[in-house]
Amino acid sequence: MYPPIFAICSVDAGVQAQLGSDQCRLYPFGLAPQGVTKPYAVWQQVSGGPENYINQRPDMDLFSIQVDCWATSADEARAVAQALRDAIEPHAHITAWYGDRRDPETKNYSYAFAVDWFTPR
Repeated sequence: MYPPIFAICSVDAGVQAQLGSDQCRLYPFGLAPQGVTKPYAVWQQVSGGPENYINQRPDMDLFSIQVDCWATSADEARAVAQALRDAIEPHAHITAWYGDRRDPETKNYSYAFAVDWFTPR
């Protein structure tokens, strides 16, 4: 009942180069440890639902998720987003680029995008 974003991305060589191979720094929102090494990425489900049919039970669910890549520079945040994009696209659809921003308090940079992930039951 969850998109397999961690299972897919944590074994991808490009993502490992950006976010680590022993402990991939890709977290569900709210679970990134305080003071985590940058860069890192977080994701959250923003919507979703079953793929309903008239004559049978759903055989898959749709998860719309947002991914935010955090780093100490804009270029580094973009590199993380690119690695995640390359890992995700063979399995799901990227539906929006939300672009860059800089957190005014921490001065860290973020690049965000949206993904629709159909997951077989």
